[in-house]
Amino acid sequence: MKKVQGGLLIQTDEDADIDSKDLKVVTKRGPTPDEVAALMFAWKLAKHVTSNAVVYVKGERAIGIGAGQMSRVDSAKIASMKANESTEGSVMASDAFFPFRDGVDEAAKAGVTAIIQPGGSIRDQETIDAANEHGMAMVFTGCRVFRH
Repeated sequence: MKKVQGGLLIQTDEDADIDSKDLKVVTKRGPTPDEVAALMFAWKLAKHVTSNAVVYVKGERAIGIGAGQMSRVDSAKIASMKANESTEGSVMASDAFFPFRDGVDEAAKAGVTAIIQPGGSIRDQETIDAANEHGMAMVFTGCRVFRH
């Protein structure tokens, strides 16, 4: 809950407990078992980061987090800049869909190999195409965890 001028903003907590069996692979390449495990961990972290949240993970370690930006691509750039080690070979979680392909392109520059996101944008196909062009795996959860 947040107090705002003239009222109160109440946001419910979405159930972000997604099982790996629920993931929808939308790219030509599906994630490896190691990528799935890292994606699931990254997804759990993204739920707790202020939106627009982008989280880079290796194994079970968050290595870079971008948050609180008006642009998802800026969050992706910040996550890469703030990373405490190389982002090469990491996976990315996004708390909401990518409205444009630029966030996926930025992830590719950082060396991300797989992405987990809710999906649901009218431009989903553009982001899927971008992931395919970069040889990345992408999965949709169908659940947004956008946090204010």
